This record gives sequence, structure tokens and C-alpha cells, in this order.
Amino acid sequence: MPTTAAIREMRASLSGPTPDETGAAGPVTYRRIVILTGAGISAESGLGTFRDKDGLWTRFDLEDVATPEGFARNPAFVHEFYNARRVNCLAASPNAAHYALAELEARHPGDVLVVTQNVDDLHERAGSQRLLHMHGELLKIRCNACGAIRRWTTDCFETTPCPSCLVAGGLRPHVVWFREMPMHMERIYAALAACDLFVAIGTSGHVYPAANFVAEAAGHTVELNLEPSDRADMFAEAVHGPASLIVPAFVARLLG
Repeated sequence: MPTTAAIREMRASLSGPTPDETGAAGPVTYRRIVILTGAGISAESGLGTFRDKDGLWTRFDLEDVATPEGFARNPAFVHEFYNARRVNCLAASPNAAHYALAELEARHPGDVLVVTQNVDDLHERAGSQRLLHMHGELLKIRCNACGAIRRWTTDCFETTPCPSCLVAGGLRPHVVWFREMPMHMERIYAALAACDLFVAIGTSGHVYPAANFVAEAAGHTVELNLEPSDRADMFAEAVHGPASLIVPAFVARLLG
């Protein structure tokens, strides 16, 4: 846990240069901001990360619960895994970082797009509206038989019939598994090519293609992370610390 003095120093460093120090009129105003969020932004809400110590992939084999092949081998086990994750998601609440990004979207005069690797709905519950879930959404279900996608907040089982086509055995979580194509990629790459600020929050830098977004971004790049990611050296600016502290401070700096 950072000390009070360390938190004050961190907030001071995020406040940006004053006019007296630089002669500038104020902070830079960015017109097109793209923000990538990963598991680290939801960790303080009680939702576990994946690759850290005690993360999900230290307790479950991703080949069993996060691949099409694992689902084909044992759909009952995969449904049990996602039923438990759905309960955890519904019990969690947005934290200060989620609310800060929603405030940025609401108050910033330019465009703000949040691209999240997370399958939880904490951004939505905090108030974000311009949001792309590139890895799908935990609180939705998809039917392999008819293609219907529905919001789903209760348990789902191998025998659960699709509410749209009534076929049993065709429902699966509406999430992107390993070896599946992430969603909304055309829109994401177009936004990266047009942005003048790219911010990555709570990401490990392990998972592609998101790990390479910093290289695709046209504008200034910032990493906000608990600790340096695997791609930290690619960013022009970095601030490290708990998301619930550094994200609100960074948003305050952008809003001036």
C-alpha cells in the first residue's frame, strides 16, 4: 500500500506543468482519445486478473475453459466456470478508475473511446457509453444454432434451450476464447490510426493484438499500470500505481 507521502508525490507529478514552469497557457487538449483497459482496472473491484500470482490461469487450465476445443470436450465444465464468473461479476462494483473514465467521456470536448479487454460490465455501470468489448461480454450468451445474442445474468447449462430458437445445447458464453478473432477490430484500428492520445490502463502487454495497439496509435501514448507492462518501453509516458488513484488523477489532468 503506498504511503500518504507517496500518493501526494504521485498526484503532484500527474497534475502537469504549471504556466509559470513552461510559459504554456495550460494542458494539451486532445481531440480523439482511445483508452485500452485490461484486467488491472477491475482488480480493485474484486475481479481477479489472469496471469498474476493467484490469477485465473494459475488455478485453471486455459485450454480447458477458454478455447473452443475445451468447450467441445466438456461443455458442462466450461458452463460451470462461466456461471461462477458471472456471479462474481454481478457482485462487483465499479471503482474510482471506472467512474473517472466515464467522467472523462461525459466532460471532455473531444471524442473518447474505451476499448476494453475485460468481459465484465463495470465500465457500463460506471456510465461509459462509447465502449467496445473486444473480448466479448460475460453477461451475454450466444446461440451457435441461430446466432442470437442475449443478455444473460443467471446460470446457463449444456441443456439450457435458446430463448430464440428453443434448441438445447447450442448456447455458449459470448466471450472471445483463445484462437478466436477479437471483436470490433476494424473499428478499433481506425480509431487508433486517428487518435491523438492513446492510454493503456491495467494491461499486461502479454495478449495480442491488444499488446501491439501502442505501436498502431497515431498520437501520444501513456501507460497507466500497477507496474510496468511487457510493452512499457513502447510508451512515451508512464505512471505506475493503483488504478483507483492514478486514473482519476490522470483524468483530472486531462480535464484541466
